[in-house]
Amino acid sequence: MSRLLGGTLERVCKAVLLLCLLHFLVAVILYFDVYAQHLAFFSRFSARGPSRALHPAASSSTNCSRPNATAPSSGLPEAPSARPGPTAPVLPPCPDSPPGLVGRLLIEFTSPMPLERVQRENPGVLLGGRYTPPDCTPAQTVAVIIPFRHREHHLRYWLHYLHPILRRQRLRYGIYVINQHGEDTFNRAKLLNVGFLEALKEDSTYNCFIFSDVDLVPMDDRNLYRCGDQPRHFAIAMDKFGFRLPYAGYFGGVSGLNKSQFLRINGFPNEYWGWGGEDDDIFNRISLAGMKISRPDIRIGRYRMIKHDRDKHNEPNPQRSRSSPGFFLLSPYVSGPSAGLISAAPARFTKIQNTKLTMKRDGIGSVRYQVLEVSRQPLFTNITVDIGRPPSWPPRG
Repeated sequence: MSRLLGGTLERVCKAVLLLCLLHFLVAVILYFDVYAQHLAFFSRFSARGPSRALHPAASSSTNCSRPNATAPSSGLPEAPSARPGPTAPVLPPCPDSPPGLVGRLLIEFTSPMPLERVQRENPGVLLGGRYTPPDCTPAQTVAVIIPFRHREHHLRYWLHYLHPILRRQRLRYGIYVINQHGEDTFNRAKLLNVGFLEALKEDSTYNCFIFSDVDLVPMDDRNLYRCGDQPRHFAIAMDKFGFRLPYAGYFGGVSGLNKSQFLRINGFPNEYWGWGGEDDDIFNRISLAGMKISRPDIRIGRYRMIKHDRDKHNEPNPQRSRSSPGFFLLSPYVSGPSAGLISAAPARFTKIQNTKLTMKRDGIGSVRYQVLEVSRQPLFTNITVDIGRPPSWPPRG
């Protein structure tokens, strides 16, 4: 009996021992498995973090030698050259026919027009009267040049109407008011030469130049202030001329030439002091250079003039005396078969007929002046210049 009991107890002990051994083996296997996982985890962490901290230059050199490779971030700010910055969106070309034009405009000069109001109406215009369309790329950069003296009242109306028109036309442009210093006789064409040179000094990309009197406002925004293959005459139908072209060779009021056209005719003449004559000389220069005048449709090229008395020291130049026969200027104030004929001095015609001789020596290459002040206003750039005095003319008679 005791021998049977002892045999059973021995078998139980062996079973327990086997179970304990099996448990131990399982525990060892699980231990090494967990250990291996932890070891792999810490190995990955160690390979990423410390290598970066100890060798930042190696990471940087990897980017330099392999432009398309990407390296893990170090958490430190990177140099600007290492990360491509945002690229500016490529704007489409501005359309030849801007979609925002309204056509015929109502132009009036009775309401008060403070500059503060004009500035509020044109928030996109930058200091100096510069503007660039935000949604397209213009083909031209336009400098609008205004010969000026003592016309602040007119300038406010001009800015009020022209800034919105030019913005709707999707132009990249700048406004330059060329102010003649002093009280000597006015010289419109010489001031325009000055404006051409000074605008290019500020921005050499100007390739279209619009020359505009300050008292002329277009009545239709489809009259696009751009330059073309030929010199452009914009103001072809003014209200003071009954909305018709006064004569075939008229090139006054508002005109435009690109840079090469302007240089081709040696700019404008500098020797016409006082009112009149220079526009006919410019027309001759264009014709002698083998170019033709382009004009808008007469229904679109309509302008209103701000009525005013002729300025002091802007009397007809000494070659425009109306006391001698021989020269005829069309006038809208005479009707009938002789409409528009008023006499003026033949000396003025003599000068204009000599344009072929004078245009090479008198023009943009010979203009002399001194800039006294450049002031960039919110709506325009004012350039005050001393252009000298006219020569003393011998007394007539």
